[in-house]
Amino acid sequence: MEKLVITAAICGAEVSKENNPAVPYTIEEIAREAKSAYDAGAAVIHLHVRWDDGAPTQDTGRFQEAVDAIRALCPDAIIQPSTGGAVGMTDLERLASTDIVPTPEFATLDCGTCNFGGDEIFVNTDNTIFNFARIMKERGIKPELEVFDKGMIDIALKADRKGLLVHPLHFDFVLGVQMSATLRDLVFMAGSIPPGSTWTATGIGRATWSIAAGTIVMGGHVRVGFEDNLYLEKGVLAKSNGELVQKVVKLAELLGREVASPAEARRILGIGQ
Repeated sequence: MEKLVITAAICGAEVSKENNPAVPYTIEEIAREAKSAYDAGAAVIHLHVRWDDGAPTQDTGRFQEAVDAIRALCPDAIIQPSTGGAVGMTDLERLASTDIVPTPEFATLDCGTCNFGGDEIFVNTDNTIFNFARIMKERGIKPELEVFDKGMIDIALKADRKGLLVHPLHFDFVLGVQMSATLRDLVFMAGSIPPGSTWTATGIGRATWSIAAGTIVMGGHVRVGFEDNLYLEKGVLAKSNGELVQKVVKLAELLGREVASPAEARRILGIGQ
């Protein structure tokens, strides 16, 4: 079994300091949280950015500042800008995160429209998905195919049939938003992707640790971080993203799986090929 690649989703676009005071907004805070996750064993830093007041933004300059600050502290980390942004942003706004220098080696590609609760709808039309995939391929960016249910896997495969993706495909199963987060669902999703593909999984909120454990045993890779879960255990807020990563590392040790370095993660995920 390959070594375990750990992704840290350090801040997201929705959680706030009201939910957990350690959620980072400023460039200094974002760099601090990236370093805490990297030092704990995360090879990939999944990056959203905020203005200092916590408002989410896809501003290219803000992403450049954040990436430069993270790179200064974690020189070999894989930095993965989000092209998801936040609910209500336009396609052009969302793609601005990939306009930084140097061009990102890895970025997210959301593969379907998603209900985020209440009246919040995160819209991704087929044309948006195909356009993002085409632009990423032209720029040499490896896409992480973000899927919130089985139908989004099918849309990703439609993009692949159009020649818009490069193999091996890499998926991220986000469970607990639109699709329930159980081991049954995890097995179903992992069995629905093409042979030779790699995959990461995350369980939102209370499902974080059961999905992490199941993923480690099944040979997938794990994403954790404040974007997905603010708690180390029931009623105990995590003090940093590093604490969440440390818990995954401990699970991996108990289950007999080694953790990948950034260089090993690039090989495993096919980044830069």
